[in-house]
Formats: sequence, C-alpha cells, structure tokens
Amino acid sequence: MAKLYFRYGAMNSGKSTALMQVAHNYEERGMCTAIIKPKIDTKGNDQIVSRLGVTRQVDAQVSSSDSLKDIVQNLEKKGTINCILVDEAQFFTTSQVDEMFEIAVKKDIPIICYGLRTDFLANGFEGSKRLLLLAHTIEELKTICRCGRKAVLNGRTINGKFVFEGDQVAIDGEAEVTYESLCATCYYKYRADERNLSLFSNQ
Repeated sequence: MAKLYFRYGAMNSGKSTALMQVAHNYEERGMCTAIIKPKIDTKGNDQIVSRLGVTRQVDAQVSSSDSLKDIVQNLEKKGTINCILVDEAQFFTTSQVDEMFEIAVKKDIPIICYGLRTDFLANGFEGSKRLLLLAHTIEELKTICRCGRKAVLNGRTINGKFVFEGDQVAIDGEAEVTYESLCATCYYKYRADERNLSLFSNQ
C-alpha cells in the first residue's frame, strides 16, 4: 500500500530542493511524478522555486475550493502517475489532506508533502495539523538558526525587523516580507525585543 508522507521543516531547510530531487529520482528511473502547489503561494507563480535558484514547473495549482480527487483524475488522463509531490502543504485544507490520504490508500499512489509545521507565531497551519494526524510517515528536515542551534520555529521580518503580529499568510519576498529559521531561544529573544520586554517577563 502506498503512503502519505509529511516532510516538514523550518524555513531554509531545503524542502523545495528535496522535492525536486525526489522528482528527478523518479524520472531518472522512467517513472512519472505529478507536482502540485497551492495557488495562495504566489512565489514563482506556476513554478516551485528553490533557494538554491533551481526552479521546476508544477503540474497543477490548487485553490482551497478545488477537489484533489478531480485534479488527480485529470492529471491521470495524461498518463500514469507513480508519485504525487506536494509543495507548501501547510496551505491545503483539512478536507484536501483527507483526499490525499484517500488517494494514497485507494489509488496506491505515494503522496509526499513538504511544508511548514508552524507559522511565525508558532501556531499550526490547517494543512500541517491534519497531516500530522493522518500521514503514515512524518519526517523532519533539519536546519540551523543563526546561532548554530537547531532551528524549530520561523521568524517573520518586514524591512529586516522581526514582527509578531499580522495575518498568518504573507508570502516570502512580497511586500518586504522575509522569513528566518530560528531556534526557540532566539525566537523568544526577538519576540521579547520586539515588545521591549525581558526574555522571561510575564507581561
């Protein structure tokens, strides 16, 4: 039986690069992959963009109202799909993740999802929360904080300054928004600095 995989990591952990490497590995063996990404992720438009500068055209962009079953069915009309690769999986809805699970089990197609576990406020994304409950296999892609410790959280900056309020979704590279992977210690330090508080203040 094929499985639903969730490979998560903080920003800069190489998720998109890893996805493209998996696609290459399948294709090198004469097999076909289908790559999908959410429409809400406007970075690269209809391409996946790695921080290494590598890009890859996606096979489908998915809105929150789309049925993944319908999308996969349409993609299958072009030929056999040996693996489905999902970029920015945190942006998918609960029902879409449920569909991924069902597709993997009933169609026997492995689905490998790459995405963030938490947002810049350390809250879970809808898609990630469901994947953590349903995925057969959960793997962490590791990266480091600027201090050298393992990064586990994501800091959002606007014009180079860390911010801790705003909408959950703000795409990297748009409107002066960037993200940085942080260890928990640095995350709380910058959060305290932003609020002009002591690191261990209860205020």
